[in-house]
Amino acid sequence: MGMVSTETLFIQHFGNEEARGMDYYLEKMAGYSALKKALQMSQDDVISEVKKSNLRGRGGAGFPTGVKWGFIPKQATQPKYLVCNADESEPGTFKDRDLMRFTPHLLIEGMAIAGHAIGSNTGYIYIRGEYTREAKLLDAAIEEAYSKGCLGKNILGSNFSFDLTVHRGAGAYICGEETGLLNSLEGKRGEPRVKPPFPAQAGAFGGPTIVNNVETLSAIPFIINRGGEWFAKLGKLEKSGGTRLFCVSGHVKKPGLYELPAGGVTLRQLIYDYCGGILGDKKLKAVIPGGSSAPVLTPDEIDVVLDIEPLMKIGTMLGSAGIMVVSEDYCLVKLITRITKFYAHESCGQCTPCREGCKWMEDVLHRIEHGHGQERDLALLLDIADNINGKTLCALGDAAAGPVTSFVRKFKADFEEHIRGKKCPNA
Repeated sequence: MGMVSTETLFIQHFGNEEARGMDYYLEKMAGYSALKKALQMSQDDVISEVKKSNLRGRGGAGFPTGVKWGFIPKQATQPKYLVCNADESEPGTFKDRDLMRFTPHLLIEGMAIAGHAIGSNTGYIYIRGEYTREAKLLDAAIEEAYSKGCLGKNILGSNFSFDLTVHRGAGAYICGEETGLLNSLEGKRGEPRVKPPFPAQAGAFGGPTIVNNVETLSAIPFIINRGGEWFAKLGKLEKSGGTRLFCVSGHVKKPGLYELPAGGVTLRQLIYDYCGGILGDKKLKAVIPGGSSAPVLTPDEIDVVLDIEPLMKIGTMLGSAGIMVVSEDYCLVKLITRITKFYAHESCGQCTPCREGCKWMEDVLHRIEHGHGQERDLALLLDIADNINGKTLCALGDAAAGPVTSFVRKFKADFEEHIRGKKCPNA
């Protein structure tokens, strides 16, 4: 146990307001040198470098980025689009906000390189409606990039042109799902689409489209400058390259953002060695490891490596790496009721199992939390969750059902206490 020494890519610039300016980016961060280099490489060479890097999507699904880029059909006649998913609305997640706030040029350069790689001349940053400050900062940084010839026509004297626009969402969680996001970008209702066709075949405005997360795209300049193999070696497991930003919140002594090697630490190490342990030296009760949609873990499950496959193996997920830590004296029934209320509110209502099921689960949980629950409610909750799971167009239904199932199964005694005592024991 103990701290892991690692090279950090992003975090050393967080908190420094100068870092968001073009001058700082050019002088201190080798700004736009990766773009220069990429423009002298063929599209295939850029994609193959990203494949070598083992960079996986940082938005939640963890799909290999280079493989995803390779899905864009080369012979497509319609315009191709690159969309950055900056909708960061998963509760417990706050990494993309700081990337846009302190290093917006890293994202812009990553997008220009990705645009070149997939043959797209048009990019959009779809940003969460609540991120008003970050939207303004991105607009200012984009303007700087245009003025220095790093965006627009014939970038850096090449024959590649790339335009970038910030598009603000209106506060819907569902627009973090890539096809819901694309509908919203086109001015339609933010509802997920039926797949196939997948966005790489027919996405924004009917054209082939790649949607990547802020952190994913911000890693691209490092990969091009220093090579895919170097990036792959930063990760500690075979399939995952680079570093990851972990968002830690809840009952820890030092909450915040931690940049660590992908697959380099266990959940226990992160909580006790990096975050200083549980607030007030209390006992750990539960951990949500990947944003509120990830099934919960008990204290005896935290010796797990923080990476996609190890967490999947124990029935949860790394997701957006939003880690929420809960101490012994916080009511878990209250917590899962609050989480379920969020999903019931954010369901777009398109699929019946999700629209009806999420609200139903919320009602049952509310009943238990306020002392009106019955023993049979626990079996009912598992049944409703089972009728949602895997039966909806997008993953929002699963995001609501997975946590409910895991809380009821792993912390059944807490629910039973509420039911038998006809109130919350912590109240």
